[in-house]
Amino acid sequence: MAWTNNVDSWQTKHHPIIYDIGRVALGLFLLYKGLMFISDTSALAQIMEKSQFEFVALGLAHLVAFAHLVGGPMIALGLKTRFAAAVQIPILLGAVLFVNPDRGFYSENTELWLSIITLVLLVVYLIGGSGYYSLDRKMDEHATRTDPLWHHDTHSYD
Repeated sequence: MAWTNNVDSWQTKHHPIIYDIGRVALGLFLLYKGLMFISDTSALAQIMEKSQFEFVALGLAHLVAFAHLVGGPMIALGLKTRFAAAVQIPILLGAVLFVNPDRGFYSENTELWLSIITLVLLVVYLIGGSGYYSLDRKMDEHATRTDPLWHHDTHSYD
């Protein structure tokens, strides 16, 4: 993917620290939301009551929690960020399109706005990748030093 290599080479040259701070904040926020989701049993019970397919709703609830609990730290650390963001995007699309609009597009509906902002940030990190200060870059540097056949410009930070 040529465009990911272009984005990665730009980040390597410029080191935009705000990008990496945003990635860490996004990952920690997703982890927090995952923890809140599994600790709020009343919201989980409410999802189950509204659903005609209780087992599907229960499975989706567990999938959302697992994706946030695993994907959030991956994004925060810059470990396979593009993959972790790609997994989170359908969940946030569901939150934006199906869950939060029931409450309306009012300024008091902070959950909807947080979901929209999180979705936009996930798309940014899906396109931009891990960034300069990430585990992916550190692992690439280590591979470059230990493998003489490694060509750094042909690899992108996921």
